[in-house]
Amino acid sequence: MAHASLTPSPAITPVGGTPVLLALDLGTTTGWALRAADGLITSGTVSFRPSRYDGGGMRYVRFRAWLERLAADAGPIGAIHFEEVRRHVGTDAAHVFGGLLATLTAWAETTGVPYQGVPVGTIKRHATGKGNAPKEAMIAAARARGFSPADDNEADAIAILFWAIETAGGVA
Repeated sequence: MAHASLTPSPAITPVGGTPVLLALDLGTTTGWALRAADGLITSGTVSFRPSRYDGGGMRYVRFRAWLERLAADAGPIGAIHFEEVRRHVGTDAAHVFGGLLATLTAWAETTGVPYQGVPVGTIKRHATGKGNAPKEAMIAAARARGFSPADDNEADAIAILFWAIETAGGVA
């Protein structure tokens, strides 16, 4: 099940030829935010929860298919930025993150799309001023930018996207 917000950001002025940027908060419910070539920002969540009849790898097959559809719909993706989680509370979450990360990086390598992990504290600090901000603060930061995130996954993806835009991917 996917959720999408089609709220253009007032902070980004559409510029022709702007590279498409994709930001991801990887997990069973993956948050995503995308800046299109015309500057329009869309965001949402997509669930990769397997059904009871799925084999162990189906969530990753679906994730790869979702990436391919997104790239086909949005045009060539210029860069992907994702939340780089170093510590997970549970083993299952760590396994899911690792599988999604492996799928993402393999897809990006085969399609020639550059990718970069961004530490959790860096994202939170950029969005809220506090490196250990709670989920509610991340949602509030996304709302302050004019978005209506469905949950913290979408809010995190929005924060990652704005970090990538405002720091030129960590260069500025």
